[in-house]
Amino acid sequence: MKRTVAIAAIAGFSLGGLVALAWYQWPSYVRDGAVETPRRPAWTEAQWPFPVDEWGKGKAFRCAAADCGVEVNVYVRAKIGFCNCTTGVADDEELDRVADLRLMGERPSALAAGSPITVAWMKGRSRAYTTQRPQSSALAIAFNDRCDVVVATAIVAHPHPAPLEPSIVAFLSSETVIRWAEVTLGL
Repeated sequence: MKRTVAIAAIAGFSLGGLVALAWYQWPSYVRDGAVETPRRPAWTEAQWPFPVDEWGKGKAFRCAAADCGVEVNVYVRAKIGFCNCTTGVADDEELDRVADLRLMGERPSALAAGSPITVAWMKGRSRAYTTQRPQSSALAIAFNDRCDVVVATAIVAHPHPAPLEPSIVAFLSSETVIRWAEVTLGL
């Protein structure tokens, strides 16, 4: 607070000073073209935008660019009995098999090897992909409870989604998503 008052006093009441003050108070999560991990992402529920298929509707959530640095849309749904009951989502092959790659557009290609993640008590995997949309990318995330898998697709309005992965996984571990997963998986 003292820092803001000092900047306001130095800047004065000129238009340039107000612009400088506004710049200081509104943090940017995109610096030199790279996305930084947002400090306080705010997620709001949205309507499921895809046609119903064999897995039914899921849940959709959005984090605006003002809250995440770039717009992020996360689509989550359960696939009952579709996971490898022995190993779970332990490798990229299983992630690619269970993920909703069709939600990313035609022929997404992996940007790198996936990495293990933990969502609440469940283990899984996350992997970044390119999309057909210019200046966007996606994360495929899957985690399982025994033979049931929860898949999440995050569409990110930036070509490099990796810095946003921790925030997205933290959201998937939130009470909102975990409560939905418990009900949907019948736990």
